[in-house]
Amino acid sequence: MTPLQFESLYEADWKRLEDMVQQCLARGRRGAARAPAVQGEQLAILYRRACEQLALARQRAYPPYLVERLERVTGDAHQLIYQRRQFGAAAFREFIARGFPRTVRQHRYYVLAASLLFLVPTLVLGVLIHQRPDLVLSVMDANTADMFEQMYSGDGESLGRRRDVNSDWAMFGYYIRNNVGVSFQCFAGGLFLGLGSIFYLVFNGAQAGAVAGYLTERGLGDTFYSFVVTHASFELTAIVLSGAAGLRLGNGLLAPRRLTRRASLVKAAVEVAPMVYGFALMLLIAAAIEGFWSSATWLPGVVRYSVAAACWAGVLSYFIWQGRRAD
Repeated sequence: MTPLQFESLYEADWKRLEDMVQQCLARGRRGAARAPAVQGEQLAILYRRACEQLALARQRAYPPYLVERLERVTGDAHQLIYQRRQFGAAAFREFIARGFPRTVRQHRYYVLAASLLFLVPTLVLGVLIHQRPDLVLSVMDANTADMFEQMYSGDGESLGRRRDVNSDWAMFGYYIRNNVGVSFQCFAGGLFLGLGSIFYLVFNGAQAGAVAGYLTERGLGDTFYSFVVTHASFELTAIVLSGAAGLRLGNGLLAPRRLTRRASLVKAAVEVAPMVYGFALMLLIAAAIEGFWSSATWLPGVVRYSVAAACWAGVLSYFIWQGRRAD
């Protein structure tokens, strides 16, 4: 393709991107509140296309005037999208109402893959270890298995509390550190071509299944499930989303298409950024529930399971329906 053909083919998109950037700037100026609104999704799509076209123009050594124009167009759009952001309650509401759930739906195939990688080992190990409890030692050592028995025996003041921790606030901090560590492994593991994310999803799923199967066989299923069922709606969903984001990073490295691997990785990271912010918030919510609600021994089982059902229904409905009108 000659430079002239290249320019003729994409000229309309560049002009439209330039016009959209100018419209956004006009709306931000004082006294220009009546400027026409711009569709953010379309702006982002045109920006990504222009970045790809800039990479092609550089690779094919097209004339400097063409490369410079694309650099100017993409630079202005980048400045608008990534630098001139508003922070505060309005931006947070927009993120919760539309940004986070839409990003999850846009990456639904990665979310489905991560869910299977986590849930299948959970179910398989849970059933196996319930039938043969001695297999738990292939997943954890005897001291760890004994610690879980003590945590969910129901003899202490608080369910799920480690023997070396004496307050709910201390456990709240422990849960944050543990949950963030697990999710970071699932997410950052994507940098190893996605293999790290796959490993940590399977590993953590297997551990969860092993603990559930072992405690159920020991007759502690009632205390264990009543403890985990509420905060699991946020915690397990966040772990799956972190793994999905990691898989997207891995795919960006494995299949860069017309981009360089570095540019493809950056593009993938930008795409999943709302998901990362979202699952971090979910981990904080999960830790608060786990530390101050799930551990309360005075709560009757019917209340625990009712609240848990509401949480699970709320989380699933949020990702399925929230912000769909904006899609």
